[in-house]
Amino acid sequence: MSALVVRIEAELKAAMLAKAAIRRDALRLILSSLRSAEKELQRPLSTDEELLVLQRERKRRLEAIEAFRAADREEQAEKEEDELDVLEEFMPEPISEDDLERIVDEVIAEVGATSLRDIGRVMADVMPQVSGRADGGVVSQIVKEKLA
Repeated sequence: MSALVVRIEAELKAAMLAKAAIRRDALRLILSSLRSAEKELQRPLSTDEELLVLQRERKRRLEAIEAFRAADREEQAEKEEDELDVLEEFMPEPISEDDLERIVDEVIAEVGATSLRDIGRVMADVMPQVSGRADGGVVSQIVKEKLA
């Protein structure tokens, strides 16, 4: 069992003892997603794969919050926000925009990128460095601005 799963199970046990229903339910959902991914792959998840599962769950929560707000269902949106807060406890610290721009600048210089045609090469080198700490859309936008 991975360190992340062990940590989440310990947090779940603590939430159950504290009768923290929202936290308990959020932790159960996260654990369920991780175990489902393990079952699908028929092997334990690597750290990167765990991170991908957490990112996928984070994205689902963000989309659900947006959809609930658009439908004027504030109570459900708040529930999703609470789940998102719990989920983000287990994700790596987000990278600052300044650090992200520095990494992009370094990669552009490294690969010798000069135009938007080189965006694929730059993204291929940047994304592994910021995996789980920066949104791909934000990274793409910064790369496009730098190459334009």
